[in-house]
Amino acid sequence: MKKLLLPALLFGTFATLAGCSTPSLITLNDGREIQAVDAPSFDKDTGFYEFQQLDGKRTRINRDQVRTISDL
Repeated sequence: MKKLLLPALLFGTFATLAGCSTPSLITLNDGREIQAVDAPSFDKDTGFYEFQQLDGKRTRINRDQVRTISDL
């Protein structure tokens, strides 16, 4: 019984955390679309959106280049 409890709890924790992220689609003014793992964060000091792409690469895009940001 104890051998099954820990894996079950770990699986439940990871499943819950995976459900918290909301993938986003960022559409740029030139028509390109970029998919992000989670909603991008905006840095007011620099004027850039920061996000992680599906391949794990961290990316920054100027606010003036972004047309829309929508949830997938």
